[in-house]
Amino acid sequence: MRYDDSDRESRNVEDRRGEGGSPFGRGGMRIPIPMGGGRGGFSLTTLLIIGAVMLLFGINPLDILRGGGGGGGGIEMPQFPRIDPGSESSGQSPFQIPGRGKQVDASQDEMKKFVGRVLADTEDVWARVFKSFGREYREPKLVIFSGAFPTACGTGQTAMGPFYCPLDQKIYIDLSFYEELKRRFRAPGDFAQAYVVAHEVGHHVQTLLGIAEKVQMAKQNARSEREANQLQVRMELQADCLAGVWAALNNQVKNRLQPGDVEEGLNAAQAIGDDMIQRQQTGRVVPDAFTHGSSAQRVRWFRRGLETAQIQQCDTFNASEL
Repeated sequence: MRYDDSDRESRNVEDRRGEGGSPFGRGGMRIPIPMGGGRGGFSLTTLLIIGAVMLLFGINPLDILRGGGGGGGGIEMPQFPRIDPGSESSGQSPFQIPGRGKQVDASQDEMKKFVGRVLADTEDVWARVFKSFGREYREPKLVIFSGAFPTACGTGQTAMGPFYCPLDQKIYIDLSFYEELKRRFRAPGDFAQAYVVAHEVGHHVQTLLGIAEKVQMAKQNARSEREANQLQVRMELQADCLAGVWAALNNQVKNRLQPGDVEEGLNAAQAIGDDMIQRQQTGRVVPDAFTHGSSAQRVRWFRRGLETAQIQQCDTFNASEL
């Protein structure tokens, strides 16, 4: 992706690395993880095994942090005007662009800058999108933490990966996840990293539009765990699509994408499909336990957002086929 020192970093990044936090925060799963060698708790491998077992029983570990989530059929989507980033009645594009860190290694400092610039781009794009249909975009905070950190949705854990908490409207990420994305999931590249942030911002967009609340109510009224999981899959696939919409609109205005970037993003979407993760962790695939969608589904909806750049194309809730 094309970024340099002239590109702004979001003021909504909170660097909370090194502050730790009790693993017994409000709500959520209270699993202590070691903050240093020999202090007890569960290892990352143990946490991954626990996560795999939860998936087999149809439980999404991230649900514990997010306080629910998910999406589903029958959810009424808001009505949006068609967004044409190349023209308006005035002839101007509707997307014209009118924290102190801790002592950490240089690579993480650079990653913090990168994440801040990606978040700034999401702010610019979504503010203009919301304005186009008469709404105001409230910017989310992005919290960088390490190890474990208390959130309004429970204790955030490194092993859980990045997540969005609708209760405090913040995105939480341990930057070491990007090394895991590269090494374990074989999904390297800066656009793959940007896709992760854009996906979580997609959940924030769903919250602001009232979609997340409707989905949560639908999940509570679901007749089975399988039905609730299907609702969540649709929610996650819409966040993938919204990430694609952002990337397309952002590139049309700022020319961010370089050769190979799209492939990096699609590779990341494929690498973190439920079927891929289940097969890696347990050796078998349990579709009824899917909570984020298969690799093929995640790629399909991310690509749809990229190719259409239209929010209304992201109606996973009423799609007959995912």
